[in-house]
Amino acid sequence: MKLGKIVLGGLAVLVVAGAAGWFSLDKETRGLLSTLPTNRDVLFWSQPQRDAGFRALDRLPVLAKAHEVAASATPSPLPPGPPLALPVDVDAYMAQQRSAALVILHNGKLRLERYGLGFDREGRWTSFSVAKSLTSTLLGAAMRDGHIRSLDDKVSDYIQEMKGSAYDAVSIRDLLTMTSGVRWNENYGDPQSDVARFNNHRPEEGVDALVSYLRKLPRAAPAGTRWNYSTGETNLVGILVARATGKPLATYLSEKIWQPAGMEQKATWILSSTGQEISGCCVQAATRDFARFGQFILDGARVGGQPIVADGWLAEATTKRADIGQPGRGYGYQWWTYDDGSFAARGIFGQGIFIDPKRRLVIASNGNWAGGASNRVDSAAREDFYKAVRKAIDDEAAGKPGG
Repeated sequence: MKLGKIVLGGLAVLVVAGAAGWFSLDKETRGLLSTLPTNRDVLFWSQPQRDAGFRALDRLPVLAKAHEVAASATPSPLPPGPPLALPVDVDAYMAQQRSAALVILHNGKLRLERYGLGFDREGRWTSFSVAKSLTSTLLGAAMRDGHIRSLDDKVSDYIQEMKGSAYDAVSIRDLLTMTSGVRWNENYGDPQSDVARFNNHRPEEGVDALVSYLRKLPRAAPAGTRWNYSTGETNLVGILVARATGKPLATYLSEKIWQPAGMEQKATWILSSTGQEISGCCVQAATRDFARFGQFILDGARVGGQPIVADGWLAEATTKRADIGQPGRGYGYQWWTYDDGSFAARGIFGQGIFIDPKRRLVIASNGNWAGGASNRVDSAAREDFYKAVRKAIDDEAAGKPGG
């Protein structure tokens, strides 16, 4: 058994894993993963190491303890629809994206399902920051359940250790939209960034490591006035939800979404050094279940006609709440938004769930971008693919040839 430190979603995690999961991996995968550095960021893994690691983060001796998210006893079906006639070469697109999985649902029917990189429908691929949108939805559920009173409540009302810090002025809404105004630098290349400094932070005894670090940060702007991407703050959202509900996030996710929405496979959620799910990262799940989550959101976060989240939550969460400086786009409550009404969950290296309510469309993808964690070329190619799928749906509706 090994110990290792790794940065996942912007935070350092000291974790241990048992050997049982490790020996469930094939010999070639174990060989690749045995070469992983024990004190390096996942961003510095080689491409073959990422190919092997992203399908097995919850089973690596160098990495992870994780909580399980129990699956449903009655999985929701994904009934097949007619093959989708796309105006692009899907195989070429998947090769360019280094895609491990691509699942497209339209009107709740499976229109396309492809796999690559030796991955398949039975495997679990890591979400990276797609987990942020799951965490947001759990907060919406906690509001419906009465555990959280209002988004205007202050963070320090729920996390007492934050009293007296810059977060005294920060509302839950500010945290969700990443507009807290508290200084945070998520530049992985800067040795003085908060990501790097957090790596060496020693929390006070009995205090969560993230809380210990964040409560010492100064204010950079008035709360609610400036958007600044911060995975640290998403992890704080997760701590807040866990404190409010009195349950681990993995348990709450299973109770509110994974089982009611009919997920066919268990998921796992990797833990931080102090035993809290890393809520800005690292849910391992089947791509079909990521697609089911997208369909659950598309259906209004309802199961059997019963809402899971607070009234009005989705309308707010999935529309622009913060200006990110990109025309036609914005940020909601841990969702990336488009002015045309569509929205997406995104994770580094090509993880994503794109949802278009107008077309009743869900596109779930997992991959390992060759160009890097957030490569602009790969990201732009994915946006073009989303447009191509929507065009195919429109052409089909209009009865055009090929549609």
